Amino acid sequence: MTPDDKERYSRQILFSGIGEAGQARLQNAAVAIVGCGALGSFQAEALARAGVGRLRLIDRDYVDYTNLQRQWLYDEADASNESPKAIAAARRLHQINRHVLTEPLVTDLSPSNAEELIAQSDLILDGTDNLETRYLLNDLSVKLNIPWIYGAAVASYGVVMPIVPGRGPCFACVYPDPPAGVQPACDVNGVLAAATASVASLQVAIALRLLVGNETFSATIQTLDVWTGAFRQLSAGERDPSCRVCAARHFDFLDERRRVPVSLCGRNAVQLHEHTRALNLDELATRLRPLGDVRVNEFALRLSLEKYQLTFFPDGRAIVKGTTDVGVARGVYARLIGA
Repeated sequence: MTPDDKERYSRQILFSGIGEAGQARLQNAAVAIVGCGALGSFQAEALARAGVGRLRLIDRDYVDYTNLQRQWLYDEADASNESPKAIAAARRLHQINRHVLTEPLVTDLSPSNAEELIAQSDLILDGTDNLETRYLLNDLSVKLNIPWIYGAAVASYGVVMPIVPGRGPCFACVYPDPPAGVQPACDVNGVLAAATASVASLQVAIALRLLVGNETFSATIQTLDVWTGAFRQLSAGERDPSCRVCAARHFDFLDERRRVPVSLCGRNAVQLHEHTRALNLDELATRLRPLGDVRVNEFALRLSLEKYQLTFFPDGRAIVKGTTDVGVARGVYARLIGA
């Protein structure tokens, strides 16, 4: 650790839970942040300021004006330019701490790329907005023996749970299956920045504790409501001996045949994986310009129609904005690109 490092992180080093040895471990650590929205952008900034050595930023989306109310790192220029979140986040993080290596990846974490993207990480932070990806993260965590920290927020409510393989229950032990029925969502219930920041802050604190090697880990579920001031902490229980993931080691969500549409929280939009080949965005722009306003750069192509906005990515994904109905989104996509 250089003298500059000791000065920069002096207040963190003075904290008995970290010290010089812990700070050195942080500087040698690698963390994957999956999703750079309200949770992930806060996590990324906090970890960069703490001096975590490498941050891999994985996000499929672009900055929208509705993000600015609660998502850190981004500004109005990012929203106006429709910058990919991972790219905009990495640019800002370099200004905050140039010594932290940031790896922005404009892609969707999926069964086909998950192991490649996460394998070299010491810890995974959940910044996602859907349960499908969280079950995938849990499969990945158990398979690769990498801890991950679940977090979610909607309205004024939040929940946090760390998952450390072999030291407590996994996500599937506590939530064996996705809940049935309609669940609260940002589009319907809204979300407070104070709630997302509180959840992300708890996730970061747990992450630092794990990264410096703190041995006092306990599997707990923390819930909070920033509007009422309620805060609860309860045990996550023991590992389920019949758990399909950590006991039977069935990693269903890592099955490459499993690619499902995802409704994006707070976006009135659906992400589709309808195209099996990479897209040439310049060629696609030429084809689509007669239909509406087209904006294209190396990261994405945006087509604005009367009722919908479609964003196409080089990896073949598409985001259809203007509906949360998967069938409608697929129909719009098929009319423009083909079934």
